[in-house]
Amino acid sequence: MPANLSPEYKAAEAAYRAARDPRARLDGLREMLRTIPKHKGTERLQADIKARIKALVEELEENRKGGGHGGPALVVRPEGAAQIALLGPPNAGKSTLHARLTGSEAHVAPYPFTTQFPEPGMLPFEDVQFQLVDLPPIAPEHPVPWLGGTLQGADAALLVLDLGDPADLEQWEAVRSILARLRVVLTGCWPVDDAASLRTTATHPGESDADDPFVVTLPTLVLANKAEAFADPDAELGALRELTGSAFPMLAVSAQTGFGLGAIGTWLFGHLGIVRVYTKVPGHAADRSRPFTLRRGQTVGDVARLVHRDLGHTLRYARLWGASGHDGQQVGPEHRVADRDVVELHA
Repeated sequence: MPANLSPEYKAAEAAYRAARDPRARLDGLREMLRTIPKHKGTERLQADIKARIKALVEELEENRKGGGHGGPALVVRPEGAAQIALLGPPNAGKSTLHARLTGSEAHVAPYPFTTQFPEPGMLPFEDVQFQLVDLPPIAPEHPVPWLGGTLQGADAALLVLDLGDPADLEQWEAVRSILARLRVVLTGCWPVDDAASLRTTATHPGESDADDPFVVTLPTLVLANKAEAFADPDAELGALRELTGSAFPMLAVSAQTGFGLGAIGTWLFGHLGIVRVYTKVPGHAADRSRPFTLRRGQTVGDVARLVHRDLGHTLRYARLWGASGHDGQQVGPEHRVADRDVVELHA
């Protein structure tokens, strides 16, 4: 039976898909349940929404209680310019890479399955930071049933493979198949490439369903680690790309020596379409210590909402200095901002 979903439900679903914060996702789920047409054609979707609400409420409650009562947190609150999930098979060097990039105290050991729970850390790039979340290794012998829920807040993924491991192809297929069963799709298409196709381009048989609001689609950069073992890492990277038949973007890196690591922040910043905006008050210089981060195509009104939720409703106009206009130009809330713009908000 056709679902015949209403515009109100579709708006709620869009808000849920866009939400990064767990509580915002919970609000989106509740609004989806409130607005979904109640008939036989939506019974399965209703049940799925209710199950998601229950699971998210339980996860948030466990996080509120703290580790002494509910164990380590499985939902990581997004911070920084974007939340990036660090994924990969066992012993690819994922945790060593996380420690090197973030300076974290993450436990690293030369045996598999060292990481058991999400380990967040911050990867600095110029005047912004990316939240890099190290996650348990993905392998058939080590199921992680909560991984799909944890990835709901991620903006993208770094998939770490061992450049010299002859089992690369099998591990590649295993990781993607396991994630597909958890309704997580890895795609080689990033926002600056083609934002419209992020949720509609299947990258593995049976993975993509654009009508399923609970499919998590993650733009993915493959990091071919342990490049220090090769005289010509780029040649090995080409062989890996040919072996996998992959259109995914790839970088050769070494967590041990630092080779290639400086390119990761630059790559993420550019391909996520991140825009930095600085604010100022009348008569004062701009505060350039902590920019607000948005995505390409967002507006002055979006900046106002980041400053304060109520300001998004009361904003009258802004004065702008930067690439998206001329210095001191008066613009409305719908004006699209560019990287390094300075805005002076008037409510």
